Amino acid sequence: MLIDGHGRSVSYLRVSVTERCNFRCQYCMPEKPFSWVPKENLLSFEDLFLFIKVGIDEGINKIRITGGEPLLRADLDKFIKMISDYRADLDLALTTNAYLLKPIAQKLKDVGLKRINISLDTLKPEIAQKIAQKDVLKKVLEGIEEAQKVGLGVKLNSVPLKGINDEEIIDLLEFAKSKNMGIRYIEYMENKFAKDKLQGLNAQEVQDIIATKYNFKPAGRVESSPAHLFELDDGYRFGIIDPHKHDFCEDCNRIRLTAEGMLIPCLYFDEAMSIKDAVQKGDVKAAANVLKEVLANKPEKNKWGADDENEISQRAFYETGG
Repeated sequence: MLIDGHGRSVSYLRVSVTERCNFRCQYCMPEKPFSWVPKENLLSFEDLFLFIKVGIDEGINKIRITGGEPLLRADLDKFIKMISDYRADLDLALTTNAYLLKPIAQKLKDVGLKRINISLDTLKPEIAQKIAQKDVLKKVLEGIEEAQKVGLGVKLNSVPLKGINDEEIIDLLEFAKSKNMGIRYIEYMENKFAKDKLQGLNAQEVQDIIATKYNFKPAGRVESSPAHLFELDDGYRFGIIDPHKHDFCEDCNRIRLTAEGMLIPCLYFDEAMSIKDAVQKGDVKAAANVLKEVLANKPEKNKWGADDENEISQRAFYETGG
């Protein structure tokens, strides 16, 4: 079992396989040019897998593949198969914008992927183009449909933004409900790479909008999930992720690994350690030592709380997968 310096059990590893993305979303990387980390700087799937095996052997039981946009990395299905073959009962999931998902959904399911989280901020093509700076909605919706068709579990993530998609909170809820999918509204997380003057809706504002049409009650949280759940009268549940509350971090069970081999203890914090030398030398013991040191130094909380409202993260979410 992996325990951090604050006594929390860590069982969840998020692995970014690329910082590349085919969208330029306003809240993530709107101005980043289409130039990438050289391929030789990235860890191979074999190197990433060596560390993943260390994590699994030490107690990791949930792995999410992220990016950037992970479907941009060639042969991703082979990497997922490596992990699934090593331990078939893992909670193995993927976060994607779904633009490239339709042609590969069946292959991902066949190699052991169980669930997919898909970013969907709007149901209007013109708003999708405004947010992503690209005409994307048709392919995203096709990807969602195909994922469900092949039997993957699908959950939607949506970032409500004032003056952009805030009038679609209920529409998105009803879309997810009609498709028997969950939806989580994620409060916009301030970071230096986002578009200037962008403003998100907070958790209470999202609830107030939904309450204009639906009755609902709090339904708590599921284990260490960051989402607070709410239940409609008919039993359907939606979630809200609010990183600005310090209880967001109380039982955090996550660490993150970037495509370049940086092991990051917290989404917000910039502190990290590299496993690159260890895994490229095949030194399992050294990789395990890095893991233990990162856990020992994992911060108790992030800096998005109300008393840290002026803090802006320097971490690029496209490197760490959100």
